[in-house]
Amino acid sequence: MDEIPNSFEELLASISPEIHSKLKQAIELGRWENGERLSKEQVELCMQAVIAYDEKYLSEEKKVGYIDRTKLQLKEVKH
Repeated sequence: MDEIPNSFEELLASISPEIHSKLKQAIELGRWENGERLSKEQVELCMQAVIAYDEKYLSEEKKVGYIDRTKLQLKEVKH
C-alpha cells in the first residue's frame, strides 16, 4: 500500500484476502509474523478490521464467530 487511506472504507478496500488471513493469525497467536507481540490496542484494531472485512466481503458462514445453528437445532429435535 503506497498511499495512506483517507477513510475507513478505503482502508477496508485495501485489505486483501492474504492480509485478512495474516491479521486473523496475528490475533490468534498474539504475535506478528516476525514474532513481535501485539499490543492491546493492536489486537483491538486488528479485530475491528477483521470483523469489518468479514461483514463486507464474506458470506455468513465464513465470518468470524459464526455458529452453525442448524446442527444445534437438529440435536434438540432428536432429544
